Amino acid sequence: MSPSQSKPSALVIRTAGTNCDLELVRAFELAGADPESVHLDTLCSDPSLLKKYDIIGFPGGFSYGDDIASGRIKAMHARKHLLPELVEARDRGVPIIGICNGFQVLVQLGLLPGDSDGEPSIALCQNEHGRFIDDWAVMEVNPDSNCVWTKQLAEFSDQPEICRFPYAHAEGRIVLKDSYQIDPDRVPLRYQTNINGSADRIAGVSDPSGLVFGLMPHPERMLDWNRHPFATRLDRSITSGSTPGLSIFTSAVSAVTTQGAGV
Repeated sequence: MSPSQSKPSALVIRTAGTNCDLELVRAFELAGADPESVHLDTLCSDPSLLKKYDIIGFPGGFSYGDDIASGRIKAMHARKHLLPELVEARDRGVPIIGICNGFQVLVQLGLLPGDSDGEPSIALCQNEHGRFIDDWAVMEVNPDSNCVWTKQLAEFSDQPEICRFPYAHAEGRIVLKDSYQIDPDRVPLRYQTNINGSADRIAGVSDPSGLVFGLMPHPERMLDWNRHPFATRLDRSITSGSTPGLSIFTSAVSAVTTQGAGV
């Protein structure tokens, strides 16, 4: 973030089939960023555009109809045209998030888990029961995670019943390759109840830098307390603050703002 900027700039990368880009734009706006939704084709034609953004988001949806496999075509386009610029963005301190379909894209790009020179060590496979699922999941928050996106979410680490995110996916089961193990500090979120058969109940993963974060649940759909499944039962001392969903985005904005202030 440039010292002359009043707000960090956030890029939301949409394409055919994306259906959560507006929610992600709103999340960044509420968190204090200046978001812009840009089509993947525009970025592929001029990858240098990525240099102007302080935060990057890959939203959920069904990019390219999930033909071949979820997120595969979007990941192939991004790998061919944008991967060096995405790596450069991470290396200069840009937080990058992928939600649901966006998580699938980041894994297939090799940006997650990000510790094996681009070689795939995790995969997002068909849910254990072989069907699409959508509901709300109680989340277990790891307060010791290195992830910049979940720093403020840590306040909910002892309130799992309150920290709930909606989910909607058919290929969200995290599978680890062979004997690969993820450092527990790089698992910011777990499902309290394993909804899809993911290894060790993992719901989200960050890379070694803590800047790149992918998760299957949708925090951008839980920006307001009236979206909570038990909203009317929550104490006002809780609902006077940010929702767990919004805190993910305010964490990233705060990290960028603090970094910019030190320039």
